Amino acid sequence: MAAAGPAHAEKGFDGGTDGQTEQHADTGDDGTVSVTVGGVVFDRSKNGSGNATGALTSSTSWTPPPCWYAPKYTPEQLQKYLEPIWEAGSTGYQWDAQQREKYLNKEDPSKDFNKDKTGEGYWWGSYVNESYPPGWDSCTKDYFWVDTGDAPPADIENAVTPEILAELAYAEIRVPGTKVTLAPENATKVNLPTWAWLDAAEFKPVSVTASVPAIGIEATATAEPVSLKIAPGTGDAVTYPASGVCEINNGRIGEPYAKGKANETPPCGVKYLRSSGDGTYPLQATITWKIQWTGSGGAGGDLPDGTFGATQDVVVQEIQAINR
Repeated sequence: MAAAGPAHAEKGFDGGTDGQTEQHADTGDDGTVSVTVGGVVFDRSKNGSGNATGALTSSTSWTPPPCWYAPKYTPEQLQKYLEPIWEAGSTGYQWDAQQREKYLNKEDPSKDFNKDKTGEGYWWGSYVNESYPPGWDSCTKDYFWVDTGDAPPADIENAVTPEILAELAYAEIRVPGTKVTLAPENATKVNLPTWAWLDAAEFKPVSVTASVPAIGIEATATAEPVSLKIAPGTGDAVTYPASGVCEINNGRIGEPYAKGKANETPPCGVKYLRSSGDGTYPLQATITWKIQWTGSGGAGGDLPDGTFGATQDVVVQEIQAINR
């Protein structure tokens, strides 16, 4: 979506339209699907899958770019888009005159819209996150030209670079749900340690790659599970460890219960001190995912950790004593 100019649909070089966020999907020979959104192609073939998957929540106040700039038009395409607007006169004489001054060359028409540079670069424009988060309307700069191989102007925030692509890829990551295995499974007892664990094989690293093929740059954001935090759903409980945070160890989070361990303290789990009565306690299990990225030209680094959790109901019963 272009922040500058009126809403007028005219296809740009990437199949998008001005006035709306462009999106389409393409299936490769290997069956994977890439999705083009706002001038950026997202390869989600290594993303999490299944009904319980969800988006990560940043562990800090950081958020992905709500809007960005990317290649949008060839010289001819921008001309086809803008000239009908000027001719309609709906935007006012002054605005039309300023636009003509910027894009037309009275001395050499071959240079209009930079047509003399056809094949040597693109007119860049703004796009927005289709969910319209806060700040989506902050990319207000008019179209600007970038020669192929050159970096976008340094003073334009959120012009696509490998790092910006990594941040956009972060927003597309989906991770699996976090229902932990408990023992006892169906109902636990007051003051009885309940073991909790997750098989890390179910939480393998996932990744999304974002690219702009027109200018040959890309970045991959990878999420890797590092820990599980258990919140019992009541103050009448203690967790193992005391922090409630279970680190990944030897390819697993926590440890499966086995016979003979009834008197042992679980490396990851919870002990309820009071019955749930006729109801249940909402145990929340939240996985923390470490995010790293790599991109074109050897670029790379870390992005804020992300979290994703789920709640499951736990029945806690009193241990019945038998009076003789």
